[in-house]
Amino acid sequence: MKKVGVIGIGNMGSGLAKNLIKNGFATSGHDIDPAKMQAFSEMGGQAANNAAEVAESADAVFIMVMNGEQVREVIFGEQGLLKTLKPGSAIILTATINPAEVREVGERLADSGMHLIDTPVSGGYPGAQGGTLTLMLSAEKDVLEEFRPVLEAVSGSIHHVGTEIGMGQTVKACLQSFIGSIFSGCFEATTLAAKAGIPGQVIYDVFTSSSAGSVITKTSLENIIDRNFEGGGSHIATMHKDLTISMDVARDLGVPLFTAAMAMQLFQAGITKYPEGDNWVVTRLGEEVVDAELHR
Repeated sequence: MKKVGVIGIGNMGSGLAKNLIKNGFATSGHDIDPAKMQAFSEMGGQAANNAAEVAESADAVFIMVMNGEQVREVIFGEQGLLKTLKPGSAIILTATINPAEVREVGERLADSGMHLIDTPVSGGYPGAQGGTLTLMLSAEKDVLEEFRPVLEAVSGSIHHVGTEIGMGQTVKACLQSFIGSIFSGCFEATTLAAKAGIPGQVIYDVFTSSSAGSVITKTSLENIIDRNFEGGGSHIATMHKDLTISMDVARDLGVPLFTAAMAMQLFQAGITKYPEGDNWVVTRLGEEVVDAELHR
C-alpha cells in the first residue's frame, strides 16, 4: 500500500488526512499552524516539520493550500517536495489555483521524474470530512490508474476531464462561476423573503423541495435561517479567491461572465465587511439594506 502525505491540514486538508488514515494509508503531513498539526497527530498522522520531510517517505503527496504562490513554495522551495520526493511519485494538486499557474508548475516538473495530477475538488468542508469530494482530474490515464486507490480514499466521484495539465483547474473555474451565481441568487431571494415577512422555515421547505433545490441551496438556507455565519468550515476567503480565478480565466479567453461577475462583487463586499465569515454571510449585506433578517 502506498504511503501518502498531505501539505495543508486545514478545513479541507484535515478531511483528506482523516480519510486517508481511515482507509489504511500511512499518512504524514505538515501545516504551519501548530494546532492543526496537533489535531493531525491525534487522528493518527505522522507530523513532519516541512514539505521535504513529508516527501521522504511518501509515494504521493496532496497539496491543499490557498494559492499558487504557496503551491510553488511547497514544491520548489528550500524545504520543498522536490528535495526528497522519489522519482515516480505523484504530486496531487487538490488546491484551486489559476490554470496558468498549474501549467507553469507542470512545465517546471517536466524533467523531474515526478507525476503531477491536476485535480481541484468540489464538495467543501462536508465533502472533505466525509470523504465524498468530487475530483475533476487531469493527468495521463496510466497515472490516474496507478494512484486511483489513493484518490478514491478521499472522494465520492472522480471525473477524468483531460490529460493536459491545467484542464482540471479550468473545469473548476467554470464550476465556481456557476456556484457563485447560485449563491448570489439564493442570497437575494432570502433577503426578499425576509423583507416580506416570510418565515425562514417556509423558504427552506419550499426551496429545497423545488427544482431550485441543491446542496448549495440547502446548506446556505440552513445557515442563514439559523444565523450561523462563522466557523462552519466554508470560509468566504476561499470562494472569493475562486471567483477571482474564474474571472481571470474568462478575461484571458475573452468570455463575458455577467452573472458570475455580480457574484464576484457580492463576495468582494462580503469579505471586505465580514472577513471572518462563511460564504452565506454575504446575505447580511442585503438584509442590512432592507433592515430585515430571515430567521427560522
